[in-house]
Amino acid sequence: MLVETQNLTKRYGEFVALNSCSLQVDTGEVFGLLGPNGAGKTTLLRLLLGFLRPTAGSATINGLDCHKQAVAVHRCVAYLPGDVRLFRGMRGREVLRFFATVRPDGDLQRAWQLAERLHLDLSRLVGFMSTGMRQKLALACVLATKTQLIILDEPTANLDPTVRGEVVKIVAEARAEGRTVIFSSHVLSEVEEVCDRVVILRQGNLVHAQCMNELRRRHRIRAQLAAPMPEPPAHFNGQIEIHHNGQGDVTIDTPGELSPLLGWLATLPLREVRVAPVGLPAVY
Repeated sequence: MLVETQNLTKRYGEFVALNSCSLQVDTGEVFGLLGPNGAGKTTLLRLLLGFLRPTAGSATINGLDCHKQAVAVHRCVAYLPGDVRLFRGMRGREVLRFFATVRPDGDLQRAWQLAERLHLDLSRLVGFMSTGMRQKLALACVLATKTQLIILDEPTANLDPTVRGEVVKIVAEARAEGRTVIFSSHVLSEVEEVCDRVVILRQGNLVHAQCMNELRRRHRIRAQLAAPMPEPPAHFNGQIEIHHNGQGDVTIDTPGELSPLLGWLATLPLREVRVAPVGLPAVY
């Protein structure tokens, strides 16, 4: 277990930014954080990095206490903040060189390669870069570092769809190398594509945890019937959820494989049927 929190809590007076959050992140997985603005995602990340002192509970990375041993924690973490700031008087290549050399685990050659993949003009001054270009530069700096853990807070903000797709590929490559990624984002399609597990935060509370492999097996069937729907076979009891709207429209949710249902669906008086994966938006 690379990352673990136990009842991690952060209060500011009466305001609870994070409430008794307990979670575990395995080595070599991409772990997604979801939630609306103000849900506590960034607070959680800052607690993991030791930037904030927890009001209660604990957090560890690689067995190190995130607050008491913050310097040691920083050696094994690469972090992209959601409000990244770079040196505006430097050119892109100078920024890459600085971040590659300031850490012993930096890799300048890897940084050049990432900048090329992200279509980044390194000759331009940071102060004259667009918001999207600065985001790409920050990503190249962070992802080039050879750390056990990568923490990305809104990594694809302000990026065009093509570059977003490339970032998702790079994150998947990091997982294939055995590295761990914590991926905080509002873009559900990206989280669904790249993450192994996801947790959802709301108002500082961890309200749902989801294994993405399980979610990918689930399907939602929407059907319009020409006659009343017969009772499903007994062996489907507890395996499917059926919702009627009283006007001939039926929604059937299946938590597992779809194939066992197909024979029964063929016997129903169907006018119209649509089958689709449930997907992360439905859970969110």
